[in-house]
Amino acid sequence: MTALHVAFGLLAAVPIAIYAFEKLAPARAATIGLAFERRRAGLVWDSVTIPGAEMPYLEGGHGETIVLLHSFAGDKDNFIRTAVYLTRHYHVVIPDLPGFGEATRDAGAQYSIGQQAANLHAFLYKLGLDRVHLGGNAMGGFVATEYAAHYPAQVASLWLLSASGTAAATDSEVVRNYAATGRVPWLMASADAFDNMLVACTTRMPFIPASFRRRLGQRGAADFALHTRVLRELQDSPFLEARFYRIEAPALIVWGSEDRVHHAAGAEALQAILPNSRVIMMAGIGHLPVVEAPRRCAADYRAFLATLPRT
Repeated sequence: MTALHVAFGLLAAVPIAIYAFEKLAPARAATIGLAFERRRAGLVWDSVTIPGAEMPYLEGGHGETIVLLHSFAGDKDNFIRTAVYLTRHYHVVIPDLPGFGEATRDAGAQYSIGQQAANLHAFLYKLGLDRVHLGGNAMGGFVATEYAAHYPAQVASLWLLSASGTAAATDSEVVRNYAATGRVPWLMASADAFDNMLVACTTRMPFIPASFRRRLGQRGAADFALHTRVLRELQDSPFLEARFYRIEAPALIVWGSEDRVHHAAGAEALQAILPNSRVIMMAGIGHLPVVEAPRRCAADYRAFLATLPRT
């Protein structure tokens, strides 16, 4: 047998070994896989305590600071495949908002958009960050825009990806179904519902190992009762355009053309209150651009940041 045959044999054995490890030790496999992705992105884990909550976060890179906020039922790791293209050029900080990810869950706490903006303010104060580029996907985009309206001096720019917060964005298939039935894909009554959530929120299904899908599904099921209440609370948050006429922060608004969760008309609604903004419509992409097309998202964002004065 030649060395080439041996090499091919070893390569063929790798996926078999990974599959066996996933089956025999799924929790350990998920932990190792996540640690590898974080390390590849140049991110390390840390945590701070704010009034009423512990907020874990990922941090890495050097330069101007970018703070990224996850979607409803998401967490800080939603951004790691995009962060790998950002930490080479910027200081990136990605927290778990209270009620999500590894952050504190308190059944008696408030989780409105205004409260999450206040949580973010306390978080940035703890880290000594007084002026940042702020981005967010879906709910995270709503929180980011709310924050920019209240703390304009602290926001150098906004990056809004399929952001909620406008009436136009809610005119969608998924939101209409929620109004009629009270059911949405990201309220997961069982661990098996995680794959249904991915199908509803993405057009290009990202690769997520089975062990990690299982972990996220189990967490979603454990959060079902709390997140059902939180979602109702978020539904009562007033729309941005009803409260803010003009937010000056320069903004890049990104939307997936196939987003069924938030209608693409939300991009135009955001532009109306963000006069220093431009829109990128991503063809063939769904509700989670940073998960479906991380390299392109990062490239577009870096090109946008390059047009801004340095903070």
